[in-house]
Amino acid sequence: MHQPVRPQWICAGCGAAWPCRTRKRQLVVEFTGARISLMLHLSAYLVQACEDLPHTPSGVLHARFLAWPRSAALRNE
Repeated sequence: MHQPVRPQWICAGCGAAWPCRTRKRQLVVEFTGARISLMLHLSAYLVQACEDLPHTPSGVLHARFLAWPRSAALRNE
């Protein structure tokens, strides 16, 4: 299962930084046609990650949690 392990924010399924590639693909399918809902869902995780990883630059976390859905949506259009 590709869920986050906190407070490190690694994937329980593969050990990669969460969300991993597999979870990203799953999320795109799960939220097909509901990109705003996906962004809200990921935003909640971003807030938690910011609390757990206070020394990680916010831009890095933003890219990790919120930048990829836009590029994924553009590839599918």
